[in-house]
Amino acid sequence: MADYEKAGLLVIRDGRILLCRKKHSTSLLILPGGCYEQEESEIACLERELREELGNVRPHSLEFIATYTDRAAGDSSKTVRVDLYRGELEGEPAAHAEIAELVWFGESDDWRQLAPSLANRILPDLIARGIVGWTAHFTPTRFDPR
Repeated sequence: MADYEKAGLLVIRDGRILLCRKKHSTSLLILPGGCYEQEESEIACLERELREELGNVRPHSLEFIATYTDRAAGDSSKTVRVDLYRGELEGEPAAHAEIAELVWFGESDDWRQLAPSLANRILPDLIARGIVGWTAHFTPTRFDPR
């Protein structure tokens, strides 16, 4: 069992993915979404967290992608499990609550800014499956854009 269990949303626009930087606990980029409340479904969690973090938005056309587990951003002694959904947002996202900024992250951006779950598990899988349409290649010790 992971220390943090979250629902995350993958939004892709013009070849870039929407990521968030928190005001506290870590400066690494994470997916929009958050931790489940007691007996909350994935969709209910996403809807609640996105309203809290991104303002007057609503997810739609949701499709389950996969579940990923890795080290938690900001505390490598803890683990995070992310149930990832791909979808669109109705409304224009803006940073709210604990979110300091929103970043549209592209293939050539600095991967050292990413949370471990994104850099180690999520993006390599999304690239391998052709979901993000990037052509990056990975080695066990470093990211190598081609």
